[in-house]
Amino acid sequence: MGTVGEVDEIAVPDGPDPAEELYPLVIAVAPSPAERLRLAERLDGAAPLLLVADVDELRRLIAVPRQLPGVAPAPPTPPDPVDDALLIDSARSTVRYGEQEIALTRLEHDLLTCLTAEPVRVWSYAELHRAVWRDEGLERRADIQSLVKRLRRKLGELGTGVTIDAVRGVGLRLTDHRQPRVGGG
Repeated sequence: MGTVGEVDEIAVPDGPDPAEELYPLVIAVAPSPAERLRLAERLDGAAPLLLVADVDELRRLIAVPRQLPGVAPAPPTPPDPVDDALLIDSARSTVRYGEQEIALTRLEHDLLTCLTAEPVRVWSYAELHRAVWRDEGLERRADIQSLVKRLRRKLGELGTGVTIDAVRGVGLRLTDHRQPRVGGG
């Protein structure tokens, strides 16, 4: 089972507003979805709960860019959208298409990055499991199928023609189902 820790309470100024009270936050790190579900059930209602797959995912979630004292932070500038391009921002763990952007979990990010690295290639379930979960000898199709379902939904929300197709008996590949555009002159 993963480790469970509690973040120190954050002190806020005294005041009559109950919204300014101290609230604990429980952060649980558990690599498998089953362990995260079990933790969520056990800790339900105890405090706000943040469940992550690994410490790297937690670091990305709570990362705060370093600032020089007295210097106002510059507003983040999103990458310039390229027409019809699916852009993966690994630093922010997002995927962008046109003007829309959606956040990805670490697992979704790793799967999409893997599939886009060689978009024509058909990846076996075992290869994807090693690339995304980084474990050898395991081929849990249910893990991958659940992740693919969530990622397909997010790609659909972006309005791309890009999706993940199953190749029967082999594995998965990234496919672009958009119809070619005909331009007028």
